[in-house]
Amino acid sequence: MSDDGEVVEANASFYRAFETLDIAEMDRVWAHGEHVQCVHPGWPLLSGWDAVRTSWETIFTNTAEMRFTVSDVHAVVGDEVAWVTCTENILSEVAGRVSVTAILATNLFERSAGGWRLVHHHASHVLAGP
Repeated sequence: MSDDGEVVEANASFYRAFETLDIAEMDRVWAHGEHVQCVHPGWPLLSGWDAVRTSWETIFTNTAEMRFTVSDVHAVVGDEVAWVTCTENILSEVAGRVSVTAILATNLFERSAGGWRLVHHHASHVLAGP
C-alpha cells in the first residue's frame, strides 16, 4: 500500500474506533506521548496522552451511539508526518438526545515502527453561512 493509502487507512481506523466507542481500539490508533494533543468541539486543548485518553473515556462513557460519514478527505504525506483534513458528518445519541452535525477535522499523524499513529486531532463545528 502507498504512503497515501496507509495514512487514509490510519484515518479511517480512527473513525472506526470512535464509532465503536472502543477505548482499546483508540489506544491502538494514537501515539502515546506527551506531544499528542486533541481539541474536541467546544473543549480546551488537551495535551499529553493521559489527558487525551481520559477525554475519549469520558466521551465513550457518555455516548450511546456515534455514526460517521466522513467526506472531503484530503491527505498530505511527508516522510515522517502526514495530515488529513475531512468533514465528519455525525449522527450521535448522548444522554437520550439524537443529533446530526457536521464537524471540520484535521488529523495529524507521525510515522512509527508500527505504522502511522495519530498525534493531533482538531475538530470544529461548521457554522452556517451568513
